This record gives sequence, C-alpha cells and structure tokens, in this order.
Amino acid sequence: MHEYPLTKQLVKIVVDAAKSHNAAKVSAVRLVLGESSGIIPDSVGMYFDMIAAGTPAEGAKLEIRTVKAEMHCPRCRKDFPRPRFSFACPDCGTLGSPKSLGDEFYVESVLLETEEEEE
Repeated sequence: MHEYPLTKQLVKIVVDAAKSHNAAKVSAVRLVLGESSGIIPDSVGMYFDMIAAGTPAEGAKLEIRTVKAEMHCPRCRKDFPRPRFSFACPDCGTLGSPKSLGDEFYVESVLLETEEEEE
C-alpha cells in the first residue's frame, strides 16, 4: 500500500515537468526501480493509471526498468548480484552485505508532447 503515496508523488513530478516545459501531454515515463526497494512494479503501474487520470499524464506509457540488488562479500571482497532467496556469495558461500545498488526509485526520463505535435 505504500506504493500509492509514492506513485502520487511520481505523477506530481511528471505533471510538473510537463507544465514547466509547456507540454500538452506526457507520452511516456521511464522509471528506475530497485529490486530491494520493496516497491511492487505492478502496484505502481495500477496506481499511476488511476492517479494520472485527468492530468497531462493520463494515458502515458509507464516503462519500469528494474535494477538487480547487489551484495558485497566480506571474504572474497567481490560484489555480486543477490541470488534469489539468498544472501550467500556464489563463490565462497559467505553471507554478503547489501550495497545501495537495488534501492533505486526515480524518474529516469519523461517524454513530452507539445500542442503542435498533437495536431
């Protein structure tokens, strides 16, 4: 349920970008979402459509790029992608420490349409 206020803020950012660039419509939004962020992409998509209704972002395509979580092995001193359901280093089996990679949640880009492009 925490996706709702996050998505509400996301739509505000996108609509503000459209207004600041005098765009009539938002065609697409590219969002980067880390696998460890705890944010469910499908929920963001559902809320985005609901919240964007009646705004310049209504009907915009939401493209979500997921970033794999990364761990650091204190023994091998290597970084590795976190295996599913595990924190163990694939080389030595030592439990890894989470890195910040995989916690992302940000707008990568917004594709805007001007009124001239609509005609």
